Amino acid sequence: MITIVVPVLNEEANIQRLYSTVNETMQPVADRYRIEFLFTDNHSTDRSFELLSNIAATDSRVRVLRFSRNFGYQRSILTGYLNASGEAVIQLDCDLQDPPAMILEFLAKWEVGYKVIYGVRKQRREGVGITLARKAFYRLINWLSDDPLPLDAGDFRLVDRRIVEVLRKHQDATPYLRGQIAAMGFRQIGLEYSRSPRLDGESKFGYYDLINLAIDGILNHSPIPLRLAKYVSQAAFVVTCIFIAVYASMKLTVGTDWTAGFATLAVLTLSSICINSLLIGIQGEYIARIYKHTKQQPLTIIEESVNGSTEWTSSSSYNAEEATRPQRDDLAKQSHAA
Repeated sequence: MITIVVPVLNEEANIQRLYSTVNETMQPVADRYRIEFLFTDNHSTDRSFELLSNIAATDSRVRVLRFSRNFGYQRSILTGYLNASGEAVIQLDCDLQDPPAMILEFLAKWEVGYKVIYGVRKQRREGVGITLARKAFYRLINWLSDDPLPLDAGDFRLVDRRIVEVLRKHQDATPYLRGQIAAMGFRQIGLEYSRSPRLDGESKFGYYDLINLAIDGILNHSPIPLRLAKYVSQAAFVVTCIFIAVYASMKLTVGTDWTAGFATLAVLTLSSICINSLLIGIQGEYIARIYKHTKQQPLTIIEESVNGSTEWTSSSSYNAEEATRPQRDDLAKQSHAA
């Protein structure tokens, strides 16, 4: 069993195309593999859930989880992983910019023992500026991280069931999956490909989301910004002490009568404010993540599901059906005893 996890947010124009394309792609290996589709709908406001429900009504291999609100891209993927039934799970975006044909290459590598096979984007159809920014980010986070992270790799990947079971033990309110999975180890390999342009609709992942994802990636995998804050503070303290000593000694020994140094005082004051603001901001980001983790909120809340839920559950995701199951079991036992 192979689970195809597809995060969805207002993708009514692409759903049927993806479903048909993946089915066609898997035909050559239909004698060896069964597949299931697991769509995680991040509370779409178009007809996405309706279309998915219609497909699921005619194909029992299609399961749909609709969230009570938009919980974000990474949480959507992670919920798909945790609810997957397959011995391997493949994440595929609904816009088909990542080619479904590569699924067969992923499976070939999985068959020879690799636990994680990820796509490496050697070419993207987007502006030069955003492409350079992405490349710079991947190299920055790899330099900052305590663990080696793959360059130019997104979330298009195959993961073995063992990876899913490790993810089940993680309790992370702000998951960054490509980093978490890379840090696990196991046998991993990247396969290069060229990303296709989006055929229909617009990307739901804007610049703001990219910046947030970049911050999550850096802070989730590196304490270096905190150490940098400490070093900058120490350097600023030392420099300040030197200036104080120099000015005091000159005043006491030479007796220099300086004109009021408004510019000097202004520069020193503004520099101090900037440094303190930077350090407080860095520390605030880490504290915010601690706060989110201690609240122990559910990863996602599943409002509706089509074709049932899976036996795999997680304490970090909430499913109304699973939450009420103990009550139903107790009632069944009472009825049987009566």
